Amino acid sequence: MRQFTLRTGTRTAITIMALLLSTAAFSQTITLSPEAGPPTSTTHVSGSGFSPNAAIDIYFGVEQLANTTCDGSGAFSGVAIQAPASAVPGKWTVTAVPVSGGARAQAPFTVSTNWSQFGFSPDGRRFNPYENLLNPSTVGGLGLRWSYETGGEVSSSPAVANGVVYVGGYALNASTGALLWSASGGSSPAVADGVVYAAAGYDFFALNAGTGAQLWSYNTQGPVFTTSPAVADGVAYFSTYALNTSTGALLWFYNPGNYVESSPAVADGVVYVGADTHELYALNAATGALLWSYPTGSLVKSPPAVANGVVYVGSCDGSIYAVNASSGGLLWRYPTGGFVQSSPAVADGVVYAGSFDHNVYALNARTGALLWSYSTGDIVESSPAVANGVVYVGSADNNVYALNALTGALLWSYGTGNVVTSSPAVANGVVYVGSWDNHIYAFSLPSRAGAAGPASEPRN
Repeated sequence: MRQFTLRTGTRTAITIMALLLSTAAFSQTITLSPEAGPPTSTTHVSGSGFSPNAAIDIYFGVEQLANTTCDGSGAFSGVAIQAPASAVPGKWTVTAVPVSGGARAQAPFTVSTNWSQFGFSPDGRRFNPYENLLNPSTVGGLGLRWSYETGGEVSSSPAVANGVVYVGGYALNASTGALLWSASGGSSPAVADGVVYAAAGYDFFALNAGTGAQLWSYNTQGPVFTTSPAVADGVAYFSTYALNTSTGALLWFYNPGNYVESSPAVADGVVYVGADTHELYALNAATGALLWSYPTGSLVKSPPAVANGVVYVGSCDGSIYAVNASSGGLLWRYPTGGFVQSSPAVADGVVYAGSFDHNVYALNARTGALLWSYSTGDIVESSPAVANGVVYVGSADNNVYALNALTGALLWSYGTGNVVTSSPAVANGVVYVGSWDNHIYAFSLPSRAGAAGPASEPRN
C-alpha cells in the first residue's frame, strides 16, 4: 500500500480549506419585510444558511421577541416580530441567534413614523400614536433644529415621509433642512407610494417624491388651492373630486353648488367634506353619491375629522360640531367666540380645535363638554396636532405652542417672525411648521449622544 506523508503546511492548508467550505455551506443571512416602520409595527423575518433544524432566537436590539426552528435546509421564513413601542427613531439591529451557538445573522430595521398627509391619516384625526421622544416632560427642551427660508409666506402644512419634509412646494431633508427640490407651491401635500399630491391654483397634480418631476395634472376649472388631499386605497380625494392616483383620471366629482375650501376626510368608505354652502357632506367614496348633508350656520372651511363613528368639524358660525358619521344626525354643538376654520384633532376621547376668538379648545369627544381652553394672543386658524400627551398649534400672534393635552398648561412656545396659520406635523421627535415670515421650521430635542440606542445588540 502506498503511503503519503502530509507536511505541516499542507495540513494547515487543508484545515483552512475545510473551514472555508463549512462557512460557505452555512452562510447565515436574514431578511426583513418591511425594512422600516413606526414603533409597534410588524416586520417578518426570514433566514437561511443555518444548521438544519436549528433552534433560533430572534432579537430586536437586545430584546428577544420570538423564536423559531429551521427546516431541514437550515431556513425559516415569515416570523413576525413587532418593533417595541419604546424603540426610538433610527436604525435598529434585528438578530437571529442559534440557541446551540454558532454564527448569528443580522439585518437593519429603521424605526420611522410618517406624517404623510394633512390629517396624519385619511380620517383626518391629526393624531400621531407612535411618538415616543416628545412628551409633556421633555417637550420643554425643544430647540430650533433648522429653518429654511422660502421665497414667500408659508401657510401650507408639512407632510413628512421617508426622511423628507414636503411643504409649500419644497422638499427638504427632514434631518438637516437641505433643499432637495422645489416645485409650484400650493396646498398642504399628501405623500403615498413615492408620489406627492397637492393642489395649486386650478390644478391638482402628482409629483415624483424623489425628484419633483410632474407625473400628471388635472385641471378643475375652479380654484382648489386651499384644499389638501386625503389619499386612500389608490384614490386621491381633494375638494369634492376623486382621482386615480396612478393616472390622474377623474373617478367622480360632486357639485355642491358653491366653493369648497375644506379638505376631505375619508373613513369606512365615506368622504366627509365641508363647503361654502354652509353644509357638511358625506359622499360615497366609490361613487361620489350623496349620503347625507348637515347644515351649519355659516361657511364650512374646517377640514373634518372622523373618529369612532363621529364626524367633528368647525364652522364659521363659531361652533364645533359632532355629527353621527352614518346618519348625519347632530350629537352636540359647542359655541366658541369666533370662526372655526381649524380642523379638529381627536385623541384619547378629546377633541382639540382652534378658534378666531384666540383660543384653543379641548372638548369631551362624547359630550362636547369643555375640558379646558388656552388663550393665545390672536386668532387660531392653525389646526392642532396631537402626539404623546402634547397638543401643538400655531397662532396669528406669531407663535407655535405646545400644550399639555390633559390640562392645557403651556409647556413650550417659539416666536416666529410672523403669523402661523400652518398646521404642525410631529414625527420622530421633530415638530415641523411653516410661518408667514417666509420660513419652514423644524424643532427637536438636543442630541442624545452617548445614550443607549438603536445600535445595541444581544450579548449572547
